[in-house]
Amino acid sequence: MLSEELTIKRREAIKGLQQRIRYCRLCEEHGYIPKAQPLVSGRPEDRIMVVGQAPGHRSIAKGRSFSGPGGTILQRWLEQAGFPPGYLHSHVYLSSLTRCDPGRNHHGDGDRRPSPSEIALCKPFLDAEIQLLEPRVILPVGTMAIETFFGKVKLEEVIGTYQEHSGKLFLPLPHPSGVSRWLNEPEHLKLHIQALEILATWRVAYDL
Repeated sequence: MLSEELTIKRREAIKGLQQRIRYCRLCEEHGYIPKAQPLVSGRPEDRIMVVGQAPGHRSIAKGRSFSGPGGTILQRWLEQAGFPPGYLHSHVYLSSLTRCDPGRNHHGDGDRRPSPSEIALCKPFLDAEIQLLEPRVILPVGTMAIETFFGKVKLEEVIGTYQEHSGKLFLPLPHPSGVSRWLNEPEHLKLHIQALEILATWRVAYDL
């Protein structure tokens, strides 16, 4: 257990970091996006962190990560693992590789994938969040986030498995998107259910 003094210092450090993220305009200054509106969603006491790709326009508009259909799906997955309704937005620290809406892709049928340069600009923020928050469980969702922690892999190679590093448990999940077809395959769905069963075990074992 952290001492009260350390807990207070950590809370102040996390809140200070969140403020720096909100004031960041690097991607706008580099010309990657027309307007920077960085998003931060989470509390210093959260023990589960979700790392996604980037916030979408709905999340930016509402000022809350995973405010679109992806958040509804992700909350449903948590409930399948035994967490209560509303847990996603009340007890989970929601982070991402980049903090601003990257906009639509040039085909106009989905969100643009942030470039490596954009991700590099935001990486210090994610690294600092993990270091300060010290979450027990980190859930990378979607290919881009998973590859940040697991390297270049196929989803079917890592979904349903986990890794532990420095006291943190990393459990990858597919992207919670209604347009993703990955879960349409029965074998893929089986791996996903296996991942949620692992998360359900941790919920009890670590009192999440």
